[in-house]
Amino acid sequence: MQARHSPHAPHAKAPRPEGNSVFSAFSVRRRGAVRPAVAALVPGLFAAGSVLIAGPAVADEAPQHTGGASATLDGLTTFDRAVLHDGGRDQEVPAGLFEMTVDGGGRLKTYCIDIHNPTQEQAKYLETPWDQTSLGANENAGRIRWILQHSYPQVDDLMALADQAGTGPLTERTAAAGTQVAIWRYSDGAEVEALDPAAEKLADWLEKKAQNTEEPRASLSLEPNAVSGKAGERLGPVTIRTDADRVTVNPPADAAASGIKVTGKDGRPVTSAVNGSRLYLDIPSGAADGTASLTLQATTSVPVGRAFAGVTKSQTQILAGSSQSTVSANATATWAKKGPIPALSAEKNCAKGGVDITATNKGDEAFTFELMGFKHTIAAGESRTVTVPVPEDQAYDFTITGPGGFSKNFKGLLDCKTSGSAGPAPDQPSSQPGPASVGGTSGGDVNLAATGTSNATPLVAGVAIVLVLAGGAAVFLVRKKKAPSTEE
Repeated sequence: MQARHSPHAPHAKAPRPEGNSVFSAFSVRRRGAVRPAVAALVPGLFAAGSVLIAGPAVADEAPQHTGGASATLDGLTTFDRAVLHDGGRDQEVPAGLFEMTVDGGGRLKTYCIDIHNPTQEQAKYLETPWDQTSLGANENAGRIRWILQHSYPQVDDLMALADQAGTGPLTERTAAAGTQVAIWRYSDGAEVEALDPAAEKLADWLEKKAQNTEEPRASLSLEPNAVSGKAGERLGPVTIRTDADRVTVNPPADAAASGIKVTGKDGRPVTSAVNGSRLYLDIPSGAADGTASLTLQATTSVPVGRAFAGVTKSQTQILAGSSQSTVSANATATWAKKGPIPALSAEKNCAKGGVDITATNKGDEAFTFELMGFKHTIAAGESRTVTVPVPEDQAYDFTITGPGGFSKNFKGLLDCKTSGSAGPAPDQPSSQPGPASVGGTSGGDVNLAATGTSNATPLVAGVAIVLVLAGGAAVFLVRKKKAPSTEE
């Protein structure tokens, strides 16, 4: 949960260039002294270049998202108290359920899976695959999902839950506290116990009974989320993965004027689809070189156990319950008459400590780009992925630009590990929740302690990322494969 959440866990945790095209600015954003520190230490390290992609201006300033729900944290709403034993000290902390408001409509209930990391007030969260969070390296991630499926609020008959677990009477607050404590023991390897005896018995029972279960599927995602090809072709397929009964397909904004159509495999226009549907963008043969975006939206209940990661540094959450909520996903398409025609995408790679930048070339000429001083050439019909190292807890911002005002931006935060012990707890928590923490709304006043970070952290991080990026370019990991064919 908030302020001092416990130890850190069980895981050891597009384009038609005339010359070479180049990934442009790679900037690292973090509050405080980071940017000035980086600028002072290595002026010119991140030299601007360009990716020469023909077409109209396309700006993607939203945080990188693989699809699903996006939501705003409202705060801790149903909770009791627990004691965290850490660094030879005891710290009393709130333990229970958070609530979030989904963009476009809906409500989520979540538990914390990073006890030492504070929440940010009104933080923005995105539904995220396990392998892009601390759960990816946590062998007990499946047990956490089992706990969620077999306790409050999924089990809302508290008398039955108390009888099954042998706890004695449970309230919503103590059931939430016991569930959170059990989760922390697996998410953070925390030595933590609930203050209420019934809540503590529930935590012990859940911890003992928990079994490994599989990661739930995303509420909505697209595979792949970037395609390319020649004008006059159908670009795709883009395959829909969802638990929703039906998905609304929103064509590109200027589709009517440009003649671009969204079709199924049979070539017929589609406005709605289902899980497994394959979509194509039919580009007229006379269309000028360009790029378009396809948006899909649905209303569904987000599966229990989906992770939610903060857009900014804010403790990672795991879903305990969902109303019918709005979920969405986007895909981009790039086309040209001839030359290199890349599709560009990015994805966090926690296993390798960085961000995968993938370029697939569906053109008839090789596509060459330069990234951090290294040139990579993608032959026609091939795909290549370059892993850019990014320090843990570091914001990143990749911008790819080209002629005609084209701009493709990938931004996010690499948050792949729990925060670990923040050291001995202070004698007294702060009297009021600070801007880095969210208090409860229904469980009484909550005083949360600071996390133990200092003002020196941004400067240290700034120095660290300069060293990593200046010397780490040699460890880029490159994978190459044949690009998927247009038809299947």
